[in-house]
Order: sequence, then structure tokens, then C-alpha cells
Amino acid sequence: MVKERARILVVGGGYVGMYTALRLQRRLKRELDRGEVEITVVTPDPYMTYQPFLPEAAAGAISPRHVVVPLRRVLDRCRVLIGEATAIDHAKRTATVTTLATEEEGTGGQQLTYDELVLAPGSVSRTLPIPGLADHGIGFKTVEEAIGLRNHVIEQMDIASSTRDPAIRDAALTFVFVGGGFAGVEALGELEDMARYAARYYHNVQPEDMKWILVEASDRILPEVGEEMGRYTVTELRRRNIDVRLQTRLESCADRVAVLSDGARFPTRTVVWTAGVKPHPVLAATDLSRNDRGRLRCTAELAIEGTTHAWAAGDAAAVPDVTAGEPGRECAPNAQHALRQAKVLADNIVHTLRGEPPQTYEHAYAGSVASLGLHKGVAHVYGRKLKGYPAWFMHRAYHLSRVPTFNRKARVLAEWTLAGLFKREIVSLGSLEHPRAEFELAAGGKPSQDPPVNPKGSS
Repeated sequence: MVKERARILVVGGGYVGMYTALRLQRRLKRELDRGEVEITVVTPDPYMTYQPFLPEAAAGAISPRHVVVPLRRVLDRCRVLIGEATAIDHAKRTATVTTLATEEEGTGGQQLTYDELVLAPGSVSRTLPIPGLADHGIGFKTVEEAIGLRNHVIEQMDIASSTRDPAIRDAALTFVFVGGGFAGVEALGELEDMARYAARYYHNVQPEDMKWILVEASDRILPEVGEEMGRYTVTELRRRNIDVRLQTRLESCADRVAVLSDGARFPTRTVVWTAGVKPHPVLAATDLSRNDRGRLRCTAELAIEGTTHAWAAGDAAAVPDVTAGEPGRECAPNAQHALRQAKVLADNIVHTLRGEPPQTYEHAYAGSVASLGLHKGVAHVYGRKLKGYPAWFMHRAYHLSRVPTFNRKARVLAEWTLAGLFKREIVSLGSLEHPRAEFELAAGGKPSQDPPVNPKGSS
């Protein structure tokens, strides 16, 4: 039994937000039935994106609908509010939230009061003041960006196939990826694989005509899989004629020319930015303690330091790693920690409501897996190193076991099975980004040249 009625506010509907709310509604089922507990989830999207499947969604191996989980279906005992938390005053236990109806109502942000706060807004792309990046760069954190990037790559092949200008053709077939972490390497590997396959349907575009370039500022890629597997990945990518440039930075992409720190210049129409993330901006609009990197200072129990009844986990939280044996070491902001922290965080909220002592977050490192395209991958799992087909199979098996709900597991498995029996899809649906353009033209107007209102839409 909880001591008194509790209003729990969860900010964010990603890994931590969804799994925390899901576990809370299971652990507090009786209290929810009696009206003793109320759980509200504030999220900008009505779904949770399973980001490890974004590269396969971009390559067409999985339908984009199946890499997202509808929150209203999963969190059926919670109140799901589609909106953005813009400010949090924990001293007053209030959060300012803007919703889809805020502008229509003209009354400003909505004030939500709470008793327990879970801050899990996740992260946003960490960009640098590079000339041309804001105008020409493409991100890779959302399902919308994955769809847009797939459409963009196929459209560039269409441009190269139809142009008579060799300079335009060369720029269209040059693809630059910045960042050698999981997102950059997996997106590059899957899309290069897809484009190589699609080239067989173009009479004048060959795989060797395309230039794929990976730019990484450090001296290694995929540090999570270990140094040996990282070197293998570089060798494997270069064997596929992918230009891997280590200890190199992107200095400019203005005028559709990628200028690298080693002096190389590549005319290109595609610059994909996956060079790290930073905490969500909403953290700066709170009265909670943050470290020098902008992440919330947390205890090993996942409570925010210096206050009570406030919790955090995932990318937004600096959680001490009690298993590291080094003072000051923090847990890495990755999906593996986020899923495990969400479980402990939810349990600790239940313990607090019932007057029980909280538990400490400890973890045993399971390892890392990465896909480099169809039937290609690397893995470092429980000390064992795998590469090629076994690693690729391990990657799929692991993430199939982790994607939420049986519904999504079955759909993804069915798509993989069908993909093994039929040919790849090579269709570009770029018009999805501007669906009214054709009707506006038919109605006598001019298609809008402005970017879409939704900032996630790629161009």
C-alpha cells in the first residue's frame, strides 16, 4: 500500500520513459485500480523508436512502422500526453508542457503538478559550428530521418542515372558519413549494401561508381566492440571500397563540398551527421543539479542529487558506475544501460511510495553487437569475439529479443523471413516529405519551397 495518493510524471517516451512507465503500471496495478496512483507520460511522439533497427529500416529490411512501438497501446493504464516539457520547477513540483493544442488555444504552456518526477527526455544530436552543416547535413536519430535518408540515397542514384553533367553525377554518387560510432557505421554499412544491390537495376550506375566515405575524429571506430574488432571493421569496410578516414574531421560542407581536415575535398549531395549526442535542452530549464556536460547528477539509486522525489536515467543522467572500481566513473549513455536502469528506477519509485529502502543500480556488461550490412557484422559478447555471419546473426537475435511487445517481435521476424525469400525493395517515396505538393500544383497554386513544419522531416 502506498502511503498517500501519488502523481507520477514521466518526461520522455523513449527507452527509459516507456520501460519505466510500463514497469510502474505493472507493479502498481492495484494502486492504479484504487485511484491511489496516477501516471502521466509526456512525450513529443506517440511512439517509442527502437533505434538499433533504424539502419535496417533505412535499408528497407524492416518496415518503418515496425521499429516503433505505440505508447497508448503499451501504456494503457497511463495518461499519455503528446507534448514537450519546456521547463520544470521541482521546488514547486510543477512542469510546463506545450501540446499540439497549445498554439490553437493561445493560453501558453500547460502546468502539470506531480509528486514523483522521472526525467528521461533522452538526447539530441551534438552538432558543431561547421559551415553548411545546418543547411545540408542529415541526422540519423529518428525513424523519419531513416526514411528520409533512404529516399535521399535512391534519389541520388536516379539523378546520377539521368544527368549528362559528370560533376553532378559525381556529387550525387558521393556519400559522406561523419561519426564512427554504432549509428554511423551501421547506417553506412546497411545503406552501402542496399545501394550496391539497387545498382543492378540502373543501366549506367555501377557499384564502383559510388564513393562511400566514413570520417572519424578519433583513431578507431566502434570502441564498444573492442580494439581488435574495431580494426577488423575498418578492414572489412575498406575491402568493400569504403574510404575510412580516421583522425579526420569535417571542416566544412558549404556549397555541397565536404572539406576534411586532411585536405581532401569531395563534392557531395549527402552528408550524414552521426558524431555524438548531447543531453536534451529541457535539462537546462530545470532547477536540478547537472554536471559540466549538462547531464543530471544522479546517485547509484538513480535519484537526482540534492533533492528528493526526482529520478533520472538514460542519456540525460550521469549515473555512477559502481562496478567499475574507479571513483568518478559513469555509466555510458547507451541503450543497454537505459533498459536496465529503467527497471531499477521504477522499482525504486515503488519502494519509495511504500516506505521501503531503494536498491542500487549495478550491471554486468553483456557486450556489444553491430551490423555491417546483410550477413556481415561484428560482436564482442561475454568475452567472445565474433565476426561475419555469426556476428550478424547474433545482432539480429539479440535485438529481436529486446524489441518491446510480442506484436513487434512477430512482425519483424516475419519481415526478415520474407526478405530472405524475395528481392529487396528499391522504391523511393521521397514525396512523403511534401505530400500536398502535387495537389497544390493541380489546384492552381505553386508547391511550397519552404522546409516542412515538422523539423524531423529530412530534405
